[in-house]
Amino acid sequence: MTSPIFERYHVLVVPGWQNSGPEHWQSRWQDAHPAWQRVQQADWLTPSRADWVATLDAAVRAADRPVLLVAHSLGCATTAHWAAQHPDSAARVAAAWLVAPADTERADAPPAVAGFAPLPRAPLPFASQIIASDNDPYCAAARADALARQWGSALTVLHAAGHINTDAGFGPWPEGLAALADWLATLPLAHP
Repeated sequence: MTSPIFERYHVLVVPGWQNSGPEHWQSRWQDAHPAWQRVQQADWLTPSRADWVATLDAAVRAADRPVLLVAHSLGCATTAHWAAQHPDSAARVAAAWLVAPADTERADAPPAVAGFAPLPRAPLPFASQIIASDNDPYCAAARADALARQWGSALTVLHAAGHINTDAGFGPWPEGLAALADWLATLPLAHP
């Protein structure tokens, strides 16, 4: 399922740690929408917050229309850090869809993502929605709720959806794409 509403935006796909494989919903959605652009990090396995933020900033600055960020996991943390550090280019973003944000502050967070803690607490300067799960091993539902309140994001919590990735059964995820289109339709019209 596709929607013409996506044509209003320069869509940037922002994967998390280790990138999103070919069966992941981010990759499937990108395959279905060739104009969508993946934010390609130089090192997916040992992420550097400074590098990831700089790469996202360059991608946003290169956009020719209002930007829609479609982020997953550590990509959500990257988005929050980028927005806090680059308010000038954050003005180019119309909206962010933040799926299964990684809680980089949790006690059992992998060392590879430790550089992304602490997470910013300031409201995001653009419309945003967090899609979380009530059994995500990388972000408790209560933590997702706290992030939504801090970031000023709408929140949807899915039941038993794990980390909302391929391992949790989220390959094509047409329901997610439809929900994204429906949410975008509620936002003020993005002007090129």
